[in-house]
Amino acid sequence: MKGLILAIQFLTRLPMPAVRADAGDFARSMRWFPAVGLIVGAVVAGAGWAGLRIDGWAGALAALVAWVAVTGALHLDGLSDLADAAGAAHKGRDRLLAVLADPHVGSFGAVAIGLQLLAKLVLLHAVIERGLWWPLALIPFAARIAPLVWTLWLSPLHEGLAARFRGAIGWPVVVAWAVVLAGAAWLSPGLLVTAPAILAFGGWLKARIGGISGDGHGAGIELVETALLLAILL
Repeated sequence: MKGLILAIQFLTRLPMPAVRADAGDFARSMRWFPAVGLIVGAVVAGAGWAGLRIDGWAGALAALVAWVAVTGALHLDGLSDLADAAGAAHKGRDRLLAVLADPHVGSFGAVAIGLQLLAKLVLLHAVIERGLWWPLALIPFAARIAPLVWTLWLSPLHEGLAARFRGAIGWPVVVAWAVVLAGAAWLSPGLLVTAPAILAFGGWLKARIGGISGDGHGAGIELVETALLLAILL
């Protein structure tokens, strides 16, 4: 239970009781990330359903605002930092790492955030108009399996968040959540796109960036969520 509480505290802005934990406890809490996704999904779907009492666009906006608010824009921040770093990657690894560590938002990052929010808003409208509530609620769960895979697959770029997670989980944890995902895919076959989306972004990170960081995890979660919104519509 401690691990779940720590994961909720890290990935969301939901109020939780204080718990005593060390760095090892925090790293091991990563195995609960997909479970936190179920909570996020319930909040997003609930907000979309409430907004739909007005109209479809109000539902989409309510769902998007809830999505950003419940996560504290944590993953959007990662997307922004990674976009800026990717734009500087041609200048060498040192420059890439320096941009990743820079808290300021550059032009690439601003454009990435704007496009991501716009894409989610449009796709949420279509999802809500079609009444795809269960698939919508399951998308954040599916997307949060991705960091478990990337942690075990990709080398950390530096001694930061990604490095702390590495070694705290094993492939059996990933397999267990993959089985749950396979069951969820009975409700929405579009969720099967999770696997190729995870592999595609991980391959891009390996080729373009050279490894994974906390920003890479956040950016990847955002992009996998958007890919899954499109997949459940198709």
